[in-house]
Formats: sequence, C-alpha cells, structure tokens
Amino acid sequence: MQPDQRLAVFEAQRPRLLRLAYRMLGSLSEAEDVVQDAWPRWAVVSGGVDVPAAYLTRIVTRLCLDQLKSARARREEYVGAWLPEPLLQQADEEAIADDVTLTLMMAMERLSPLERAAFLLHDIFETPLNEVAATLEREPAAVRQLASRARRHVREARPRFTLSPQSASELVRAFHEASTKGDIKMLSGILADEVAVFSDGGGKVLAFRNVVRGMDRVIRLFEGLARKAAYRPRLLCNVMIDGLPGFVSIDRGEVLQTTALEVRGGKITALYIVRNPDKLRHVEALLAEQTS
Repeated sequence: MQPDQRLAVFEAQRPRLLRLAYRMLGSLSEAEDVVQDAWPRWAVVSGGVDVPAAYLTRIVTRLCLDQLKSARARREEYVGAWLPEPLLQQADEEAIADDVTLTLMMAMERLSPLERAAFLLHDIFETPLNEVAATLEREPAAVRQLASRARRHVREARPRFTLSPQSASELVRAFHEASTKGDIKMLSGILADEVAVFSDGGGKVLAFRNVVRGMDRVIRLFEGLARKAAYRPRLLCNVMIDGLPGFVSIDRGEVLQTTALEVRGGKITALYIVRNPDKLRHVEALLAEQTS
C-alpha cells in the first residue's frame, strides 16, 4: 500500500476510531490524542493488511486500554463528581451512529477496561467476536463472558425511548426557566422523585462536591441559587449532549457549563452539569466557530 493510500484509509476511518476512543475514555481530547498516536503505528505497518478497519480498531483499542490504566488512577483523586466530556450535537443534526448515551457511559464506568472494550466493540460497534478476541488477545469464549457480564451491568442504562426534538426543546426550556427562577411548582411538575444532580467542576470552578439526590433537595438547591444575585445563567443554545437533551449556558461569573437531562416517563431523573473548563474547550471552540 502506497503512503498516500495508507493516509486515505486512515482518514476514512478517523471518525469511527475517534468515536470508539471517546466511548472508551470519556474524554474527547484524550480520544483525539489516541487516534493521532495510532497514525505512526499504522504508517509503518509492513506488508498488506486484509481488513484495514479491523487493524486500526485493534491499534486504537489497545492504546485506549493503556490510557485507561492511568485515567482510572487520576479519577480516584478527582475533586467532586467525574463526568465524561460533553459531546455536543445540534438538535437538528443527524443522530450519532450508535446508541450510547451519557447515562450509558456513566454506567460503563463501573466496568473493567476489558469489559468496557468487549461491550463497546461487540455490542455497540458490531465487531465480530473473533475480531474482538484478537484485539483483546483473549479466547472468544472469554470475550463472550466479558461482554455478557458488561451487558448485565449496564442493562438498565441502555436507551429505551427517545424524545422528539420538539418535546426535548420544550423540556429543556422549561427546566432552564424553572431552575433559574427557583419556581417550586414548575420544578415539581418536571422532576422525578428520584432525580439526582451531578456537577463536575474538577476543583477548577465552583460546583456541587457531592451528588444531590431527591426532588425535595434538588428543588431547595435551585430555589436557594435563584435567590443569589450572581446566579442568572444565560441560555446560549439547546443541544443534544451524548444522546440526551440539554443546553449550554453561561453564568454571571462567565463560567461556561453544559447541562444534560436524563428523562424517563416524561420526568427528569438526572441532571449532568459539566463546568470544568478543561472539559469544555471543544465547546468553547464550537461556539466561537458558530459566532464567527
């Protein structure tokens, strides 16, 4: 294969490889680094490769497994709740070609790296079992067990239904208005009894250190915030965030944040708020691009 052909193959596979790496790591920036690191390994492969896509998938998966070892150690020291970097999609854009939502990514955090890889490759990216086994350097029977174990752990987090774009937009706007005003009646109508709020500031900006659980506590939280003059988050745009309806906003302290809403039975069951500026660089870049 000539160098220009090799580059063309790599670029054709880049979107898929990036999506796989992001699902493995939960970090878009780390995923981009991993895919970039895969290029020199692909560039020097000698001889022919029967299925380039499978070969590249193998390279990226193994790089991700190495990365997860250090990532897990860093997360043990992380300040407050850890959330994946938000992957934004405009409400009118075509859906991402997999059904992995932020909820499912959170559930996958409970899996071992090998379980996560087996589940993603086999169940999400529909990679044949023998190829997954070769990638993970395990016997097919062992890989089948890994994927089956992972499947049981994340079963409840798999998407069951989707909101229409209009319903999602209406719910997002209703929540933003109710939470900004501290409207108890309105919040009571859209929050589930078991609602939970996860807030990721990474120790860099102000965020809730612990998960806030239960409708009463969440309502008191937003009611209290609404009384503060500095709390007037400005809605910038409605987006889909890892398959969940959400929005991008900025508060009076000029802190950017994304908020994703998990919805079941028409009620908000979880709020995932990312404020860590390190995780929002690509969001800032996207917003700057849209306004330029």
